[in-house]
Parts: sequence; structure tokens; C-alpha cells
Amino acid sequence: MAVRATVSRFPATPEALESCAVQWGVAVTPFAAADERGQPPTTGAGGDRVPRCEHCWAYLSSHCDLERWGWTCALCGTLNGFDDETERRFQRPAACPELNSSFVDLEIPVDEAEGGGDGVQALPVYVAAVDLACSEDFLELIKSALLAALEALIPGSLFGLMTFSHKIGLYDVQGPIPLVKNVFIPPDLEEDGLPVALEDAMPLHSFLAPVDTCKDRIAAALETLRPTSSWERGAASGQEEDTVLLGGRGFGTAMSALIEYLSSEYGSTFALARVFAFLSGAPDYGAGLLDTRRYGEQYASKGVDADLALLPEQIPFYRDLAAVAVQSGVCVDIFAVTDEYTDLASLKFLSIESGGSLFLYANTDDSTLPQDIYRLLSRPYAFGCVLRLRTSSDFEPGNSYGHFFPDPQYENVQHIICCDSFATYAYDFEFAHNNGFSRHTDPAVVQIAFQYSVIEPVKETLGNGSQSSASYKFCLKRRLRIRTLQYRPASNISEIYDSVDPEVVLHILVHKVILESLDKGVREGRHQVHAWLSLLAARYNQALSSDVRTPLSSIDIDFSQCPQLQTIPQLVFALLRSPLLRLHEEGVHPDYRIYLQCLFSALEPSSLAKAVYPVLVSYSSPDKQAFPRHTLSRAALIMSESPIFLLDTFTNLIVYYLSTADPSIPFPPPRDCLLRTTINRLKQDRCITPKLTFIHGGKDDSTLFESYLIEEQDVDGSGFTTGSGFVAFRESVRNVAGEIIQEEIGS
Repeated sequence: MAVRATVSRFPATPEALESCAVQWGVAVTPFAAADERGQPPTTGAGGDRVPRCEHCWAYLSSHCDLERWGWTCALCGTLNGFDDETERRFQRPAACPELNSSFVDLEIPVDEAEGGGDGVQALPVYVAAVDLACSEDFLELIKSALLAALEALIPGSLFGLMTFSHKIGLYDVQGPIPLVKNVFIPPDLEEDGLPVALEDAMPLHSFLAPVDTCKDRIAAALETLRPTSSWERGAASGQEEDTVLLGGRGFGTAMSALIEYLSSEYGSTFALARVFAFLSGAPDYGAGLLDTRRYGEQYASKGVDADLALLPEQIPFYRDLAAVAVQSGVCVDIFAVTDEYTDLASLKFLSIESGGSLFLYANTDDSTLPQDIYRLLSRPYAFGCVLRLRTSSDFEPGNSYGHFFPDPQYENVQHIICCDSFATYAYDFEFAHNNGFSRHTDPAVVQIAFQYSVIEPVKETLGNGSQSSASYKFCLKRRLRIRTLQYRPASNISEIYDSVDPEVVLHILVHKVILESLDKGVREGRHQVHAWLSLLAARYNQALSSDVRTPLSSIDIDFSQCPQLQTIPQLVFALLRSPLLRLHEEGVHPDYRIYLQCLFSALEPSSLAKAVYPVLVSYSSPDKQAFPRHTLSRAALIMSESPIFLLDTFTNLIVYYLSTADPSIPFPPPRDCLLRTTINRLKQDRCITPKLTFIHGGKDDSTLFESYLIEEQDVDGSGFTTGSGFVAFRESVRNVAGEIIQEEIGS
């Protein structure tokens, strides 16, 4: 569990919080294998026996004061007594992880009647749902992706293959020849469901095949997949052949039927079923069809904000379906491969609210889909998670951000359906009363409890003691991870500024601006970001200036006396230039914006900072790094004497050779050089597969690389012009900061 705070020295009072204008909160990556310093948790059993405070229900930790007969809660100060069992247990403190560490991961006993423990199977279940209202290229990519997925699945997993178009296809691959049963989707939305239930068409035990014995047959079934023709879809819907257009993608009906199909085995065969839905376009048939004509509307002529019009969902169908999926133990990942408008604004809820992820690929040519799905299945994940953040009594959580949903009964309790080691969530803080921290010498305390389930293989042995190769079993394990942290209140604003973590500040800022954009539109989100930076600059100058009548020209917007703040203007400028906040008329596709919203709101702070302001590194040769970081400007390239640059945008890795590079330097770089080793390490260390591109300036098209040199670009997207870009942006911030200072002097 990694926890990073926006400031390591907390503001002591509400006045100090307002005066510093810094975001106050934490970013939490609960299923990370180690903390933010790389230290793993102390592990053990007895998660159900950790003492809890009678007043605030916090867990005992190594930060609590212990006495002979009891302990004092580190959060609320309540004195709690030990019961007899705890007293006996604590007589052997070395066997009690919670006494020795502030970061523990403890196993909780699971009742076998609830589907857990070593004696009850909880098989990993995966289902691929493939769109057949598609092109041949799309289908070839999906076949490659699913073959990669089969290699990543652990033996003993169950796998099902379903197709959808104007009909649903269920595959039985457990016999010598793949068998498919089709159920036609009614075109009339008013018809109640399918004419035949999927369970009646094919029993679920025939549909879900063990991967270890049926891998070759699954691969053979994939080879039989063919796109459905438009005339076939038209005949099924009763349309005349000459009126049929591309269509017949009954995604909504298919997903609804599949979730109902799987739900019958939830809690017995499986504890979580993961569905991979592959889409080549918008659902346009049956229940849940989406009208894509709204993308072609002339919003500008109507005086309507296109960004605000295209961000909300059209219909609540997929949000409602996600709720059904959660109740059925089904998690849905959506992989959309299309450059056409698909209305991800509506579809996203099925994935993110069921615990899944949303992926978007513009084309099939250089798609990283096979690598992405292999990574997704290769890394560990937790499910059925409950996340609870508690604080000491002087402050409390304000808003929470991330792909979770709040508990309907308890405050500050979030439920996470499925969570991997990269998934990150955020909280901001507010004071519980006007006095702030009542005793500035006492540390502020944050405690995060994360309860989760995992599926673990059970080793089976035969009578002779050798391991069985014919049978695989899994069991459900429940664990409790507890992290308790202390933060000292700052004695002045300078201490707050010196303790800022700019990446976490950006993390919370991005969460806020995404919500603002969804509620009031992208323009309002942009205004919010610019206004916050201007306010921060004004507060910084007020705090550090001895003369309140500081002239406008001497307002410091580079935060020259505080290194921790100096990268924030560049981060904000880059955020305003990113497709997340660029305007519709600049050519930002609404589906791509939605994809970035979903991606950015799940990234941990360092990855998000890289996605917003990419890292540009120079190399004097493929085996020697020259400088670890350059600004994103053409001037940086001109001033650097290095011939090679590596640009890491999180989603892309670009190796760029200057046109003036020595012809003797090998291009592309050799596979055994330092540059390649760095690229391979960067590829491994993230949740998606970055696309690798090699560009030789003067020989290849450099547009992709140059598009990331944003510091000479205007915030409004007007391109490269003299005296604009980041320089003009700084002046606009200076002007607004000056206005704030003058207004407050006048009042």
C-alpha cells in the first residue's frame, strides 16, 4: 500500500490552509506490493483479532501507546482495555505484527459456508465476448489478443468464448470439434429479453472450459470466427437488402444475457468472473443501442458547448447493467478498437463501475491490445475490496476520488469490485472545526484499512507425495491490510511549501477537473485549473513578500524560493494543453477524452505526471545518457549537443534522432545498448503497454515527436508563434495573481 500526501507537513489551521492555497490530501494505491519507499508490509494471521478502538473503530498500530491493561488510540486518544484473549496474545509481542509495524497485511479466516477457505473451490473464470459486426482486420487482432490471453491464464482457470452481432454465439470447446449454439437477438426493443435463455441454449458447465486441457481447442474455435455480413444482419432484422447499412451490434442485449448466464454459478464455481468485451463500434441493435448522430451535431451554430453535450451518458442502460454485474460477481473490461464515434461516455460505466478498465485503440495496425491483455492477466488482482480511511479527530476526509462506489450506510467507506497493484484512489482533507490542530506538537494521524479477497492455488499431492498434474484447485483468501501514518503540522507557510509533493498535487487537481468537466464542461474545467494556479502564485507572493504593495512586474510566478513548487506551472500548462482539457474544436475526439478521463483517474501520481508532462531524456550515444530531463521545447533540442532523445509520454515511447546526428550512430539503436535496456524497463513498469516509435529527423515524419514539444504552443491551441506558449501562459498567470493581490489589498 503506497500512500503519498500532497504535503508532508500539514497546515495547522483553516487559515493556514486557505493562505497556502495548496491541495490538501493523499493518493492511495492500496494493493501495491510495497509502500511508497519500497518497503513491504509485515505479514501474518489474525486479521480478525486486531484490537479496535471503542470510540472511532480505528485499529491498534505501532503508533498507539500501550499500557499494562490497555492502549490509547493514536487517532482519537481514547483509552481502551484489553480483553483476556488479547492480553494473552500480547504476552508474545513478536508474534503480533500490529505491535511491531505501522504497515501490516493479515489473513482473515473465511467461513467455508461463505465460499472461502482451503476446502472450497473458487475457480478463476474468464469470458471473451467478441464483436462480429466488424472487419477482418479487427477479428485478426482479437484472435491474436486472445491467444496471448490464453498464455497468461494460470492452469485450472475456466474460459468461455461468446460472440455477438445480431445474434449471440456460445462455444462449447470441450468436445473434439468446437460446437456453437446461436441465440438471435430481437430487434424490437420492447421485446422482453431473448427468445431462449442462454442456459437453455447451452449449459454453463459446457460453455466454461478448463484452459489447461482445452487450450488448443479454444485456439481452434478462434480460427472459425468470421465477421457477419450486412445482408445476414439485415435479414435477421427483417429489413430489405437494399436498405441495410452496417449495423447489427447487439452489445447491450448480449452483455445483459451473459451476466445473467454467469450469475447462476456466483458463489459456488467462482467468486469473480472477468469478462473481456471487444467492440469495433457503437452498439446499434437491440437493448442498449446508442445514437451516434449526436457527434455530428453542429453545436457551435446552436450556441451549445460541444464538450459539455458529448460528455454525459445518453442512456442509463450501461450504468444500470454495471450494478447488476456487481451483484452477479462479474467484472467487465471493455476493449474498443475503432476510430469512429462509439459513445464511450455511455459505455464506460459498464467497465469502471463493475471494477474493470476501459481501453481504446484507434486502429488495428499498431495496436498494443495483445500485450495489454497479457499484462492485465499476468498481474495479481484483488476483488471484493473495502477501503476505509480514518483520521485523527481534528480533521476529516472531504471528497474521495477514483473508480469505487461509496458504502450506502457508512461514511468514508468505499467498495472496490476489482483492484490491481496500479489502481490508485485519492482523498482530500478538511478541518473538523475552526481551531485546526488543537495541539500543534501532536502529529496528525491517517489510518487506511483495506480488506480484500484473492484467489490462490492449492497444491494437491498424490498418495506417493508427488505433485498432481491432473487437478488444479483454488481457494478464496481474505486479507486485511492496515497502514497508519503520522504527519507533523507545519509551524508556518514556508514549511508547507517546502514539503509539497507536486505529483500528488497534480493527481488531486486532475481528479477535481475531470469532475468539473463532466458537470459544467471542459471550458469551466480549464478555467478552474488556471484560476487555482493564479491563486497559488498570489498566496505564495503574499506569504514571502515583505511589501504587500509588490508591483506586478516583480510578482514571482516561478516560485524561485521554493524548489518543490517550481514544476507546478509547467504541469498545469501541460494539463491545459493535453487532450483531456483541449476543446472540441481543436479536434479532440470525445471518445479519446473519455478514455483519458478513465485512464488518468486510475493512475498513481508519478505515472500521471509523466502522462501530463512527458519526460524528455537525451543520449550522446545509444550507450550513454547525456542529460536526465529537458523541457519540452524546440529550444531544448537546439541547445543540447546530444543527437538522440528518448521521449516517455506514458502511452508512447519515442526515440528521436536529430537530422544532424552522426551517420555512424546506428539507427534504430542496437538491442543490447543502454537505451534499449531503459526502454524495456520502462515498458515493464506500467499498467499499459506504451507504443514504441523510432523517428529519424530529416528522413521520417517528425510530427508525432514535435507535437509533444508543447512549451512553444499556445494554451488555446493556436500553434507555434513567437512570444507565446509557456511564456505567454506565465504572463497570464502573473496578471491574474496581481489582480487577486490588488483586490485583497483594496478590501
